[in-house]
Amino acid sequence: MDAFNLLKTDHEKVAELFDQLESSNGKAKLQVFAQIKTELELHTHIEETIFYPALEDPKQTHELVLEAYEEHDVVKKLLKELSKAKTANEEWEAQAKVLRENVEHHVEEEENELFPKTRAALSQEEIDTLGEQMENEKNRKQRGSRSSSAKKSGGATKSASKTKSASTAAKRARASKKGASKSGSKSSASKRSRSSKKSAAKKR
Repeated sequence: MDAFNLLKTDHEKVAELFDQLESSNGKAKLQVFAQIKTELELHTHIEETIFYPALEDPKQTHELVLEAYEEHDVVKKLLKELSKAKTANEEWEAQAKVLRENVEHHVEEEENELFPKTRAALSQEEIDTLGEQMENEKNRKQRGSRSSSAKKSGGATKSASKTKSASTAAKRARASKKGASKSGSKSSASKRSRSSKKSAAKKR
């Protein structure tokens, strides 16, 4: 797996999501933003843990990598601020536009400056190895995210099941009490009836 192809695929996916963000409204806009946030966090993770460290030493890429780290920090801060919002108001949309501009600037520098210099600094074998490592790490993180979501969903289902069982048990208990109350009332009425009959017989 060529490292550049993998990263460019990520760039294209995020660009498409930003287009969707602009054409969406209300809650749909926040849902698209959540996808953008997930994609960017995953992308920056594999770059910062695998791709950039391999480019810190070569002179051709050293300064560009340091600048890329700084650009990532700006994007992370914007993501954090935007994720706090419950509605996509005008201020939120303005911040989202700034986020897109920062991401597009970062992508342009990577693809037009960092990637060519990386190709000059590393062998194709090293580039392919970085690509494989990033792909494996990306898959690992995605599996972990799905597993976490499944656990949360399972916990919610169990909680709902327990609540339902408790509710059913409570209903049965109330029904049992009502049954016992009715039975007691019938028994008292029967006793009163027998007592009245005895009293009438004595008078005769």
